[in-house]
Amino acid sequence: MLSGAALMAILPTGVLAQAAPTDEDQSREGEISTANEIVVQGQITYRNRSEAAEPVLVYDADYFQRFEPLTAGDALKRVPSVTFLSDVIESDGARLRGLEPGYTQILINGEKVPGSNADRGFFLDRIPAELIKQVEIIRSSSARRTGDAVAGTLNIVLRDGYQLEGGYVRMGVLRFDDGEVKPSLGLVYGGALGPGRILIGGNIQGRYNPKLKKSLRFGDSPENNPNFETDDFDNREDQTDTRDGTDYAFNATYDIDGETTDFELSGYYVRTDRIEDERSFEYDDPTAITGPVRTTPVAGNLLTDNANLNTIKQESYSIASKLEHEWSAGVTKLKVGYSRFSDKQDETEFEIDFDRSTPRFTGDLTDVDIVDKELSAGLEHVFKLGADIELAIGGFAQNKDRDTSILSIRDRFNLTAGDRAYDQFGRNPEEFVRPFGAPVFTPGSLNTIEEDRRDLFAEVEGKSGSISWVAGVRYETTDFTVNDLTVPAVQENDYSFLLPSASVKIEVGSGGRITASAARTNRRPRLDFLSPALLEAELGDNDLLGNPALRPETSWGGDLGYEQRLGRTGVIGVNLFYRKIKDLIEVANTGLPGSEYDPGPDLLNPEPVTVFVLQPRNTGDGEVYGIEFDLSTDLGFLGLPDTGVFGNVSFLDSEITDFGGTRRFNGQSKYVYNAGFIQDIPSAGVAFGATYRKQGGAFDRIVGEEITTTYGADLEIFIEKRFGNKLTIRAVGSNLLNGSKDEVFNKFNTIDDQLTRSFDEYELESEEAGPVFQIMARYAF
Repeated sequence: MLSGAALMAILPTGVLAQAAPTDEDQSREGEISTANEIVVQGQITYRNRSEAAEPVLVYDADYFQRFEPLTAGDALKRVPSVTFLSDVIESDGARLRGLEPGYTQILINGEKVPGSNADRGFFLDRIPAELIKQVEIIRSSSARRTGDAVAGTLNIVLRDGYQLEGGYVRMGVLRFDDGEVKPSLGLVYGGALGPGRILIGGNIQGRYNPKLKKSLRFGDSPENNPNFETDDFDNREDQTDTRDGTDYAFNATYDIDGETTDFELSGYYVRTDRIEDERSFEYDDPTAITGPVRTTPVAGNLLTDNANLNTIKQESYSIASKLEHEWSAGVTKLKVGYSRFSDKQDETEFEIDFDRSTPRFTGDLTDVDIVDKELSAGLEHVFKLGADIELAIGGFAQNKDRDTSILSIRDRFNLTAGDRAYDQFGRNPEEFVRPFGAPVFTPGSLNTIEEDRRDLFAEVEGKSGSISWVAGVRYETTDFTVNDLTVPAVQENDYSFLLPSASVKIEVGSGGRITASAARTNRRPRLDFLSPALLEAELGDNDLLGNPALRPETSWGGDLGYEQRLGRTGVIGVNLFYRKIKDLIEVANTGLPGSEYDPGPDLLNPEPVTVFVLQPRNTGDGEVYGIEFDLSTDLGFLGLPDTGVFGNVSFLDSEITDFGGTRRFNGQSKYVYNAGFIQDIPSAGVAFGATYRKQGGAFDRIVGEEITTTYGADLEIFIEKRFGNKLTIRAVGSNLLNGSKDEVFNKFNTIDDQLTRSFDEYELESEEAGPVFQIMARYAF
């Protein structure tokens, strides 16, 4: 990568004058804002209209800022078609169009980023909202981006040096329902430095999430036994679940824009230190909480006491450089980047089981160490084919290396007679812990993955009168190697795809637009499905065998939308989407008996096989479709120019056929909507507003388990006071409706049991968290 000084040495005289804006940056010229403008918002900010031919929704940070979101995930709760199945008051794995995170491409500054998740998803709650310049929802794909975007793409654009003059500090505290107080501190500065401009930002954010959970478990389902709550009651679990941590973030960019050459060097670093502390008690009564009786341990209500503690340290950073040069043959762009994500977890789980003649202690230690690294380079050249037509050709290379190490060990022993006098509220299973030995690997827990991509693309873009269009094709090739050190086995695979795409935008009437797009995209296999290891009793009593030969799922899809300008700032839009997904990766039955199969004593007449070896395979097709509405406008047409209203609603549906019949895609909510308003009172320097959000229920079915999930609604309000043009203080209340998440689990031992509805366990689980209040001050300097 070139330093600023090195670049100065090779640039011709005059090259550092202000350059013409590039398409990629959507014209940075004239965008520099003072810190005062960011801190003290003089007007309500609405959704932007993108000039690109592709269907893109753009939301500047000002759109979210007044509600003071903590993370990129929190910000995305206010945009169309994004759902989450996270725990209450957390927003980690974004599900665009309701599909699981692996179907959504997450970009930061237009570039892919690695994450620790096996589905290749990136948790957006690792990116502080304070670093964000804007969020882009790219509904369809194009040849100039990688094709891993079946549901679409979310691009998180961080601030750079050409967007801020001056600096500001953000300070405040958050108070949680149990009285815990956490700090929040941020600092951003942008200004001229030498021949270019620099922007630096830092953020320290206290994170906390105290939840209460309750589970009721039964031996059968209500449809099989109408009196299941009394007849088939098994146990009740009461649990406290507290997530306590701190996020540290830093980002910096250095930009030089010249007459013919632009240069950018950028980077960000995010670290999460987090402790997840769970304590749960299982009882044999729906309401009683007594411990074991001193003389007869099993006569009390307490069945088990469990203490679970997980210490998490995650680090993510990225360094990227871009060089762009305009010359007589066109514009050439070179990008080089390196990203790294590490996830280290030390988890202990200690449990005392009183539901036996002699109470037993079980201790488990699990050490997780996952490192995912990506080195990438891209080269692109843009030719002018006429006044309004451009041809872009280029290539992309990426080397991905992922190392996984999951080591564990168990210690188990019976308690002595003197330990039976046990008070679950005054004692803790941790007091019985003995030193662990060295943890060891289990099948599939120790492996390395190498994935090398080499892509070529060509794209033509043009404009003719009221019509803008873009069409292109991308050819993606991948060489894949997994080395499982627990088998041991080295498996290789390679595949390639041709991914065409096209979009058109037509200006109609006064401020109207029609957009249409079509593209072929793909979704790469889950990383934990690719190891050839056999995991015994992983799915109920069934074994799971990995499959290194899995191919990506592919999708043909289209979007058709219309949006209309309302007044000076408003936009209203509607969009229809459809995806036809082929080669779906589903867990299939190999027909081989599983490790839990018992043929019985009569070898000539063995018992029928009911447990099997299952394996993920490319099988079957699926469809995803829906309609999306969004509105963002002031009410000037009603004589209320200082009142802004926002709203979006998406109706989502899909169809897939698995071993149990037809269902929706796992985890897809039926709908999601949010609505809100902001009222500005300029004469008093005051503003206030509220947002309300609700997402519909979701259903998951895998072998051995079915889950139905429903969420409560979320209400947020804010009030702000501006002092001059340098200081703003905001009070924000979120989760004001005591958000809840309710899950129904149907659990089965075998596939036959699942089809005949012979339950191993039926569970009702609910979790709830209370309101969070913030006081935040921003001061410009």
